[in-house]
Amino acid sequence: MKAKEIAKYILGGLIVIGFFALLILLVCKNIPEGNTEMLHMVVGALIGAFVTVVGFHYGSSQGSADKNEIIKNGNKD
Repeated sequence: MKAKEIAKYILGGLIVIGFFALLILLVCKNIPEGNTEMLHMVVGALIGAFVTVVGFHYGSSQGSADKNEIIKNGNKD
């Protein structure tokens, strides 16, 4: 595995962990009234990042990247 791929998986894992950690925190803790709007912005950004990570790993972007790698290396079966 290349360093670029490892970094991609680490970043994706951190986003997914952060997403679920924030959801658990939202369910378990009361949010101060002054911080509600800021928290909504953070949650929205994290949801967007989570959707991007899931979409890449399970969507056409990963398949396209795999296809490009096969074409680049030639079909070495």
